[in-house]
Amino acid sequence: MAKQTDPNSKKTLAISMLGGFRLSRCGQVLAEDSNRAQKTWNVLAYLIINRGRSIPQMELIETFWPEEESANPTSALKTLFFRLRALLEPLFPDGVQPILSQRGAYAWNKDVACEVDVDHFNALYDHSKEENLSPEKRMACLDRLTTLYRGEFLPLQSGSLWVISLSTTLHNRYVAAVKAYAALLEESGNFEKMLAVCAAASKLDPLDEELHVLIVRSLIAQNDHAAALDHYQMACDLLYKELGISPSDTLKSLYAAIMDSEEALETDLGVIQENLKETTARPGAFLCDYGFFREIYRLEARRAARSGTCIHTALLTVSCQRSGEQVQNLLNRAMELLQGVLVGSLRRGDVVSRYSPTQYVVMLPAANFEDSTMVVERIVAAFYRSCSPTLFRLTYRVRELEIS
Repeated sequence: MAKQTDPNSKKTLAISMLGGFRLSRCGQVLAEDSNRAQKTWNVLAYLIINRGRSIPQMELIETFWPEEESANPTSALKTLFFRLRALLEPLFPDGVQPILSQRGAYAWNKDVACEVDVDHFNALYDHSKEENLSPEKRMACLDRLTTLYRGEFLPLQSGSLWVISLSTTLHNRYVAAVKAYAALLEESGNFEKMLAVCAAASKLDPLDEELHVLIVRSLIAQNDHAAALDHYQMACDLLYKELGISPSDTLKSLYAAIMDSEEALETDLGVIQENLKETTARPGAFLCDYGFFREIYRLEARRAARSGTCIHTALLTVSCQRSGEQVQNLLNRAMELLQGVLVGSLRRGDVVSRYSPTQYVVMLPAANFEDSTMVVERIVAAFYRSCSPTLFRLTYRVRELEIS
């Protein structure tokens, strides 16, 4: 016997708020766009999220009409609800009134059946936390949850205070769920899915270092060492630029793991030499991670102790002459310019690394103190041709490599 369809299912209002605001019912679709009055959509979302209660006029006025914005907020509220009912009318050809008003309050009609993605998301999250859930069922639950989160809660309303609070909660739940799911996927050996889930989350939260750690681990597990190294370097640069911080020991330790993964036995020396070559004949200095710079430094110190050659290092520091909220952005731009000057101006045998959010360290092999100082002064002059000395200050120190 064929399964009968619930006649009321087509009248259910399907509401999406994650990644965008969209409503559909009875074959009609209503989607938020930036060209329409955003306050109307904001109030509609507030009604739906709080659809289990009547909302007093004063609460709506205090939330959406601060005193300085409207001389007559009560009138503005009535006008908005008139427009809101007109906006929703195409979704309710059966004459149902989705918004009710009574005794100085507004409420979403409880008789309108609603399916809201936020409710489904929260239910899945709570279910995934149940202690007696098997690993297989937990993974299935987390898979549905991570798929359901299509983006930020009400992104076009992200400046509204009530949206910010709920958006933060939902985002934090999503990231926590991704990490829990990744741990289960790693344990089961499904590294491709682990990579896909973590990469999608990292696009939404690019400054979460733990997500980068999980991505690199999944790439190492798939023996994609080149991609793992590229992502590691990208993550380090991003954390420097956006947060002004060095990567954690956990992230740094992955570099050694990548190197360890390359220890497979190879008997053809030609293959090894080809693998060691740079992919392109890049001009200018060698730019590397500070952990790698430290190893080069130690190697050069050994060579200098044996051969008696002279090697100098230089530390260049950028400071901003201004203060205020834009200082970090200005410094980030200045550091990008300085990196370009260093790599483009120095020799291929010179080594450059970012030491801190506002410093670069340089190794100058086969150069005495006078020559090293002259080279660095040329760097400073080239930097000031791109960055005004009234806005930035570039200072340096040159010192001979210490031989232990």
